Amino acid sequence: MARTIVGAGDPKAVKKFSAFLAVDVAKQSYFNRKFMGEGEEAQTPLQTLPHLENDAGDQISYDLVAQLKMKPVSGDATLRGKEEDLKFYTDSLLIDQQRGGVNTGGKMTRKRTVHDLRKTARTRQSEWWARLFDETLFMYLSGSRGMNADFIEDTDFTGYAGNPFVAPDSLHLMYGNVATSKGSLASTDTMDLKLIDRLVARAKTMGGGTQKIPKIQPVKVNGEDHFVLVMHPWQEYSLRTAAGAQWLDIQKAAAAAEGRNNPIFKGGLGMYNNVVLHEHQSVIQFNDYGAGSNVAAARALFLGRQAGVVAFGSPGTGLRFDWNEEVEDRGNQLVITTASIFGVKKTAFTIDGTSRDFGVISADTAVNDPS
Repeated sequence: MARTIVGAGDPKAVKKFSAFLAVDVAKQSYFNRKFMGEGEEAQTPLQTLPHLENDAGDQISYDLVAQLKMKPVSGDATLRGKEEDLKFYTDSLLIDQQRGGVNTGGKMTRKRTVHDLRKTARTRQSEWWARLFDETLFMYLSGSRGMNADFIEDTDFTGYAGNPFVAPDSLHLMYGNVATSKGSLASTDTMDLKLIDRLVARAKTMGGGTQKIPKIQPVKVNGEDHFVLVMHPWQEYSLRTAAGAQWLDIQKAAAAAEGRNNPIFKGGLGMYNNVVLHEHQSVIQFNDYGAGSNVAAARALFLGRQAGVVAFGSPGTGLRFDWNEEVEDRGNQLVITTASIFGVKKTAFTIDGTSRDFGVISADTAVNDPS
């Protein structure tokens, strides 16, 4: 029976599988499917800025507009000349190309059609891209590579596209229990409900008004204000055991919440003090805390709105991913390459010479392997 075969490098296959890859990655990426929104008005912890997807360039600038602080003019007093100017604080994000590839081997080892190979390559590379994006976002939001042993990038990695990691400033970094610094963190300073209460209190009272400190904005879910806390599984274990019988109430709170079908709630552990609780194995870990630099720690992320930004640039296809097929070794080996032009950054603004995080508070606690 005759059949139509779309050969290697065929433009139809390239465009089709580029689109498939983009959909697959979006579905598999933890941050993409839960916490990412499109455009500067997105009410989510992460924003995708689409400016460079159709325009030339490799850099986006975005602004924070400071709150007004002028005193009112009373009665018939003259307002002219007393108006306050708008103050903008600017940050920028660079994008660059990153690529990955699959060599399907020679004809004698493949023993499958090109269509099966495309499907297999798409599956494996979509998993790889989703993992790469999630690990990248954890590193940038945390401001550190950490020492996670299973990351794609080595521990000396410092960032993509010339976007450096930005360490949390002192107002946007808190520690477990009674610790007040990296050196004072003890193995007993683990995650607990008291730390979540402290994070909420800090978020509600820090910044805004006449202070030159950006105020962290809550995420809106069905009109209700929420924050998100993403913990390492070992932090979750400490929290769960410390909460005891209260953990059931924490789970019930999420199940009964307005907007519980929102992606921010789906897959969550529960809700406490209007903070939606999540855990993920890629939360950044450290092994050099404490007075003896030997206490294991993890950096949970307390997220509000606009904690980070992501930008893509089209590789010329109008899509966020490029798919390329080449035959090598005199026609014996089929190599499938994928690429994406993107940049990632934590939202931070320099105000009066001091870098201030905008939508994230880092929560460093000791962790102990429960196994």
